Amino acid sequence: MIAMPNFIRLFSVLLLCLSGLFVSPVCVAAEPVEADHIVAVVGGEVITYYELRNRLDAALKQLQKQGTPLPSQDVLERQMLERVIMDRAQLQYAKDTGLQIDDSQLDQAIGRIAANNKMSPPQFRLALEKDGIEYTKFREEIRTEMVMVRLREREVDSKLVISDGEIDNYLANQVAGGGSSEEYQLAHILLRAPESASPEQLQKLRLRGEQALKRARAGENFAQLTAAFSDAPDALKGGDLGWRSLERLPALYAETAARLQSGEVSELLRSSAGFHLVKLLGKRGGSALASVQQTHVRHILVRINEVVSETDARHKLETVRERIANGVDFAEQARLYSQDGSAAKGGDLGWLNPGDTVPEFEQAMDVLKINEVSPVIKSPFGVHLIQVLERRERDVSVERERAAARQALRERKLDEAYQDWLRQLRDRTYVENRLQEQ
Repeated sequence: MIAMPNFIRLFSVLLLCLSGLFVSPVCVAAEPVEADHIVAVVGGEVITYYELRNRLDAALKQLQKQGTPLPSQDVLERQMLERVIMDRAQLQYAKDTGLQIDDSQLDQAIGRIAANNKMSPPQFRLALEKDGIEYTKFREEIRTEMVMVRLREREVDSKLVISDGEIDNYLANQVAGGGSSEEYQLAHILLRAPESASPEQLQKLRLRGEQALKRARAGENFAQLTAAFSDAPDALKGGDLGWRSLERLPALYAETAARLQSGEVSELLRSSAGFHLVKLLGKRGGSALASVQQTHVRHILVRINEVVSETDARHKLETVRERIANGVDFAEQARLYSQDGSAAKGGDLGWLNPGDTVPEFEQAMDVLKINEVSPVIKSPFGVHLIQVLERRERDVSVERERAAARQALRERKLDEAYQDWLRQLRDRTYVENRLQEQ
């Protein structure tokens, strides 16, 4: 007779215990353990309850830090499962269409994260492990985030077209409206409708939206309602859209925000994406920018990574700076040593406006005299030498005005386009939600 392996013997005992065929000391002594199970199937992949709980626990920690009142556990589980389903659908689509982030790209991204925390990559890894965060898992989470961002850029952002006619109309309306610089802080709830929703599905969504509206107007915490009801990616962040001018809001939200008082909640709104509720959290006046100081600048960048330490990079640029001080041409050194796209142009970044660069770079640039070369300075991109070539005070040019208009129109349309794309992706992905059946 072949001996039964221990794990099979234990598994057999567990089955007998569960089936009630006999009672033994093993059955009596065992602590009740909630078994893992499948809560959804997306495409050909499963989502387990264990995975759902891990994602939910992380979100709960964040919500508790923010002091957001929490809905019931079953509501949060349903909301988080839908979010995991949407993430899985996007990752599957990215994989099927050949979008991936290789290890070198991932290393560069983690290097930038480490630099933002004023650490080298090895120091950053030790800090993560000290906080109980597994580095391998952290790397894969960053890889996933990068894939999602690249996917949105490829499928939505890059395909959004803003015509010259739209820009002309926008600028004409700005002039007619006096160019208001007010900004609005909105929070929203989205009840996403399938692309080919039946009248029954739409009615069910409408009733759900009216329930959320009734509770919001009765004074319930809007962030809590957002976590309970919204299908938007920012649902567990209170649905806060941040401060935006009307021109940078989706058209439906902009029209609604202009009519709301602070603290007021809109009627239930309908769009191609589904149903919406909008709450005006605040309103403030901005300041119009009449003119800006532009700086013509060039630089030499050496990146910091696992191979090149900050000390090595600084030493390299100190040597380069000494050569420049002794008469060697800055542009020549930039072509030889700079590690970004401006190297071929001798490090020339052209004319920069305030806010065009990261704060560390801009602060160092602003204190330089014409033709002066900076000390070695550090930014999230690495270490730099900077030289200011010219400065000028300019009224906002027609080109800049049109660029700002194009950006405002993009921001207005991007949210709508992204939600529409997510809805289409969700509709064409096979999804079996077993949590709803339990």
